[in-house]
This record gives sequence, structure tokens and C-alpha cells, in this order.
Amino acid sequence: MLVVRGVNVFPSQIEEMILRCKGLAPHYEIEVTRPNRLDEITIVVEARPELADNAQQRAALLLAAALKDNIGISAEIRVTASGSLPRSAGKANRVKDRR
Repeated sequence: MLVVRGVNVFPSQIEEMILRCKGLAPHYEIEVTRPNRLDEITIVVEARPELADNAQQRAALLLAAALKDNIGISAEIRVTASGSLPRSAGKANRVKDRR
């Protein structure tokens, strides 16, 4: 569990929102930083191979809106190409806490 700006966030909640977006693959990383005084969260998620470049921005906006509505957090969403995020054979390490 992560605490971001006083909101308890479970990575499984974020994964559920990603799986609901049709253009996004289930491969993602969550980066939590604190550049100033407030925590910021960035979600790096892979696009599905069949997703066009112009549809990636739309998928990112849909995911950001779903996170805000369902979990109550604002996040920056970065959509990357399919296969760009590392895969792991064991337990996936999806959270990078850099506070």
C-alpha cells in the first residue's frame, strides 16, 4: 500500500483501472516522487500493439480520469510502446518509491 497525499492507494486498484482501458496492456510501473513538498505519482503503462499513436493520448486521459474518479488521486500517465517495460520471471516489482 502507498500513501499519496493522504490517500491510501493499493497497486491492485491501479492495475484494475488499467485493465478496464481497452488500449492499454497490463504491464505498468508506478513511480512515486516528492519533488517539492507534495507527493506525485507517475504511471508508466504499455500500449497494446494494435493501438495507434494518436489513440495513446486518449487512453492516457481515460486512465487519468478513471483514477481520479475511482481512487481520488491525480497521476501523470505515460504510455510507452509495447514491450518497452521490463518483464520479471518471479514476483513483479511494479512500484518505485523515490521519495
